[in-house]
Amino acid sequence: MAEPRQDWKFGHIYTPDEAWLATTAEESVLEPDLPIVDPHHHLWQRGDHRYFVDELLADLNTGHNIVATVFLECRSMYRASGPAEFRPVGETEFVAGIAAMSASGNYGPTRVAAGIVGYADLTLGDRVEPVLLAHLRAGCGHFRGVRHSAGWDESPIIGNSRDDMRPHLYQQPDFRAGLKRLSALGLSFDAWLYHPQLTDVVDLARAVPATPIIMGHVGGLLGYGPYAGRRDEVFA
Repeated sequence: MAEPRQDWKFGHIYTPDEAWLATTAEESVLEPDLPIVDPHHHLWQRGDHRYFVDELLADLNTGHNIVATVFLECRSMYRASGPAEFRPVGETEFVAGIAAMSASGNYGPTRVAAGIVGYADLTLGDRVEPVLLAHLRAGCGHFRGVRHSAGWDESPIIGNSRDDMRPHLYQQPDFRAGLKRLSALGLSFDAWLYHPQLTDVVDLARAVPATPIIMGHVGGLLGYGPYAGRRDEVFA
């Protein structure tokens, strides 16, 4: 196991550091025959950092029995033109192509992107339905739901999860109207926000009990900025 980086801040998102990752010692596989579905990964090109199907399979093919994966939206390969609300459908088109490549069997037994969770702006309210239908068509049977992050904090040190973020997004009437459209289509909702906001998810779940909600990133725990040195309080 690698030693923590000296500048590491708990809860902060870092650019991959290949040199640091290379210091990690491999651990033995405990249950090599146990079927596993990887429920959350990305596929993207971020500057010089590329993580597509070859890189993903290199990580998966290390002794575990990974039978399938679920792709989570990461603002990758949006359409370059067209109505703004439909541009995220490009990500689903991109990943559905990779899912088709994987389904050919030419890349091994793991079915990459057997499920796709994309992005649609749920604050569109009822107007989000055509966008969701476009995702379903583009997903070729793989599209399963939407992640709409709501990470917001008043401290500028933390940084918001989206440029257009506002506090208590999940409590807004327009957002909840969009979520009801999502639920009516039998799709799931992935939540991502910071730990001080978790009560917003509780309220949301009570308001739309028929909607499957997946809580991402263990509730968005933070340990830097105004939350530095408050680990016991954060985990309480």
